[in-house]
Amino acid sequence: MSYLLNRYCTATAFADYDDLKNNFAIRCPEDFNFGYDCVDAWAEHEPQKLALVWTNDAGDMKRYSFLDVKHESNRAANLFRSFGIRKGDVVMLILKQRPEVWFAMTALHKMGAVVIPASFQLTPHDLVYRLNASGAKLIVAVDDDYVMENINTALAECKSVEHVLSVGEKDLPGMENYRKIIGGFSAEFPRPTDDQNTCVTDDMMIFFSSGTTGMPKMVLHDYSSPLGQISTAKFWQCVQENTVHMTQTDSGWAKFAWGKMYGQWLCGAAVGAYDTEKFEPKTMLAAIKRIRPTTLCLPATIFRVLIKEDISRDDFSFVEHATMAGEPLNPEVLKQLYEKTGLVVHEGFGQSESSVLVANFFGMEIRPGSMGKPAPGYDIDILDENLRRCEDGAVGSICIKNVLSNHPTGLFREYWKDEEAMKKSFRDDTYNTGDTAWRDADGYLWFVGRNDDVIKCSGYRIGPFEVESALMEHPSVLECAITAYPDELRGDVVKATVVLVKGSEGNDELKKELQNHVKHATAPYKYPRIVEFADELPKTTSGKIIRNQIRAADVQKYNANKNKSQSH
Repeated sequence: MSYLLNRYCTATAFADYDDLKNNFAIRCPEDFNFGYDCVDAWAEHEPQKLALVWTNDAGDMKRYSFLDVKHESNRAANLFRSFGIRKGDVVMLILKQRPEVWFAMTALHKMGAVVIPASFQLTPHDLVYRLNASGAKLIVAVDDDYVMENINTALAECKSVEHVLSVGEKDLPGMENYRKIIGGFSAEFPRPTDDQNTCVTDDMMIFFSSGTTGMPKMVLHDYSSPLGQISTAKFWQCVQENTVHMTQTDSGWAKFAWGKMYGQWLCGAAVGAYDTEKFEPKTMLAAIKRIRPTTLCLPATIFRVLIKEDISRDDFSFVEHATMAGEPLNPEVLKQLYEKTGLVVHEGFGQSESSVLVANFFGMEIRPGSMGKPAPGYDIDILDENLRRCEDGAVGSICIKNVLSNHPTGLFREYWKDEEAMKKSFRDDTYNTGDTAWRDADGYLWFVGRNDDVIKCSGYRIGPFEVESALMEHPSVLECAITAYPDELRGDVVKATVVLVKGSEGNDELKKELQNHVKHATAPYKYPRIVEFADELPKTTSGKIIRNQIRAADVQKYNANKNKSQSH
């Protein structure tokens, strides 16, 4: 057991899954602060312990110890303080996988500030909503032309933002360059003893969830949240001390918290970071070989793409444990991965609102297609709409019980400033995840889908409302519905069913125009790859669009075409 796990866990060695589920517990001190109690604790206990292995598309490599991270985060904290940031202030980070994201995150935790990790793909419209909803005071962002153009466009409508710091080699008008000024700040930042100190119930981080019936919700986590990721790292990803763990994700997504910082560092492992500008299978494989992770977690889409590459000759023997989350992985893909690489992929399930909730944990028999079993620390069950337990084989909602009477460490605190969302998701001491599944006779859970139409495409979660809102801005669109369409490579792709205004002609030229319109109005990955024109949309008697009807028809069409092609 590592130095820190011994401090925060009842135990880390268990006979089997049942032993783990019944007997694992987290000790959560009232004043726990990840910056001081993990990063600085390692820096004091074992200063040269490896914390971060970084590489990029050019093949550059950098390594940072926990002492390095302590010093760099302290400088960042002093820098942020010089710009007026104090406990409770909100700061947005758009840093891709630059090393500075780890320094800045740790610094803001030490300061008691609230951090918003954000994707570099956000458009001005996305940024305006997120910055105004949160009241962010500072933005720290890569000096990428696209990112900076969108920030500058958004700032005119964001009155709370006082400063923007750029990270890179460029000197940009009206912005301080983080890298050029950081060296002038002290590497000492003592733990506060006054009202600037934190406790575990203080606000720490906000993720913006994908909006489905409205704009994205603010998912608020407190300072206990990093401890909840111990089960993610230790028992699902099987992270080992003094090895390297690699989860491939941008820092703007919740999976960064799952796989690139909290649980991994608490376990005493280093984090592997591939700072890529664009996913390419060959460069991804090369980066994995440079980092040589002992444990590896990739999105399902990357696994699907990799099996189409000639990887049977590649040596993956350095990977001892592989995991995947975000969407189910087809059993055939799992089979081919094992045949070509020897990797056995352990699926997991969770949300921006949580640590891993369901997974194929160590010691469990893997049933291809199943998410696995409930995580320790969570009282999870499949419930019907009346919160009654579903029988084995019956589809119901994945719910967490006893969340108010015994709040699980790792579960978010609230949808910030959104009473309606709270009332919808929390009822009778139970949190409804909004995802559906069924349970088999042995307790394995099998994912079915969302209650609320969120689309999972290539590991991204896309809310229909944002895309529909973008499409409705186009003068040719009368109304539209965004749904998921099955795709063998990406899991699902975004489909737009569009009713046009009178006088508009639904042709290929307009399809491309609508797709380009969405790319510019919201993050490009959200654009509809399929556009279908219709005379009307299916609706309830009260006028609500029945997206499930569109989806069901498309699934039927997809399966029919697939069966037809296989018969030939």
